[in-house]
Amino acid sequence: MFAKAFRVKSNTAIKGSDRRRLRADVAAAFPGLGTDQVSVLVPGKEELNTVKLYAHRGDAVTVYVSGGNPILFELEKNLYPTVYTLWSYPDLLPTFTTWPLVLEKLVGGADLMLPGLVVPPAGLPQVQKGDLCAITLVGNRAPVAVGIAAMSTAEMLTSGLKGRGFSMLHTYQDHLCFSRRSGDKSSLPSIAPLALDPPDLEKEESIMADPAMQEDLRCLTLEGEDENGEAQQQMCGRKSLSEASEDSNSRGLNPDPTDSRTLQEQMDELLQRCFLHALKCQVKKADLPLLTSTFLGNHMFSCCPKGRQLDIKKSSYRKLSKFLQQMQQEQIVQVEELSKGVESIVAVDWKHPRKGSILEGGEVRTIIINYAKKNDLVDANNKNLVKLDPILCDCILEKNEQHTVMKLPWDSLLTRCFEKLQPAYQVSFPGQEPIVKKGKICPIDISLAQRASNKKVTVVRNLEPYGLDPCSVASILQQRCQASTTVTPAPGAKDSLQVQIQGNQVHHLSRLLLEEYRLPRKYIQGLEKAPKPAKKK
Repeated sequence: MFAKAFRVKSNTAIKGSDRRRLRADVAAAFPGLGTDQVSVLVPGKEELNTVKLYAHRGDAVTVYVSGGNPILFELEKNLYPTVYTLWSYPDLLPTFTTWPLVLEKLVGGADLMLPGLVVPPAGLPQVQKGDLCAITLVGNRAPVAVGIAAMSTAEMLTSGLKGRGFSMLHTYQDHLCFSRRSGDKSSLPSIAPLALDPPDLEKEESIMADPAMQEDLRCLTLEGEDENGEAQQQMCGRKSLSEASEDSNSRGLNPDPTDSRTLQEQMDELLQRCFLHALKCQVKKADLPLLTSTFLGNHMFSCCPKGRQLDIKKSSYRKLSKFLQQMQQEQIVQVEELSKGVESIVAVDWKHPRKGSILEGGEVRTIIINYAKKNDLVDANNKNLVKLDPILCDCILEKNEQHTVMKLPWDSLLTRCFEKLQPAYQVSFPGQEPIVKKGKICPIDISLAQRASNKKVTVVRNLEPYGLDPCSVASILQQRCQASTTVTPAPGAKDSLQVQIQGNQVHHLSRLLLEEYRLPRKYIQGLEKAPKPAKKK
């Protein structure tokens, strides 16, 4: 957040009432601190300033400065300690350890990848997704960064320590610590580890002296930022092609061998999937306006399915801004530049149909069945039942069912999926591109009506959806039936015409529509109104 220079809006001495309120907020946010420790952190009489600033991505941040050093900062009503505070209280937050060479990447704005963690003999601290954590370096308990866990400890271990582990908020040596406006540029203190056994410094030094190991350590961070503020990945370029291929497969970047689409096409699909899932399940109306960078880092990445990794640079869009432009053209979201160079999502069409590709019923059925099998969702004890993972729950369950319905029979699952899809139809003509339209196609309607002169007329409606010109049909029937025809606007239908033929001409219509135009009988209603053949005497 503070990897680049920020803009200060105001710097004022804190009032007495605000000082007391801050002390109460600190006690509530960090219950591990005693009353005396809170009083030391937020002193009663010493100088304490409130600095309001805008980070380089547009985030509005309030920083509390004591003795020239930032001690706390507040973002979106959440209070966070700085590394200066954590040096005094190193056990305030759950702590994870990484290698010293990784610090350079963190200071540059990168998030921390799980492969960069050093697992202590006692195991990793127990945290939940979204918990605030501190990051330290091997051999020193003084925290060098503050971040938010991207997954729980259990999920970290289940993933084999692969993927994005922590979203970094603040690091030692960033602009909050080392700018001319804040921080006394203190050196990193040395706080001895709590481990009962002394660290193997000889082994540690040999590791750090190995150039190959150093190069690998430079690759243990994810999602830094380029000069445009776009999320980017940092991957190692020293590995062989076979090793790189294995790494890519482990991160879900290589094309699925069972999927005929290119990697770019798969990434486009994953990008839109994470986008829609984040809007549906994480973003609320009260969150708007929402910085696009925050939407990507805090919402879209967390919606990425297990075993996959979202990488916008491998999609056809290349940048988040271009993807959001497309989503804006589809009228799903509205994006505006609320401050110079910083875009935010200001509106979401929550009722948008989320349209996608046209699928036939058989294709939908195949996709659902393959998805259930690929993700091991078929119940082992009853093959007729399907376990519902979070994605299926979001797609087909009502809100009151989210925590009660865990499995569904195949037929119920498929029926619910079809009910959630928007109906559409496709009409094909020889030598022409198929015509696809939303909604259900209405059948051609043939009816008989009695006119004032007590004469019957045959009325035909809904010819246009089937590519039939009412005027041409009327001309053909006039010649074949040797009867007068008229074409008039169809009552109650916009931009639709109906054909009237004098007399009961259902028999002629039947031959024209079924035999010559070869329309399926199920799309024509009223054929039973043809005159009955006269009985033989």
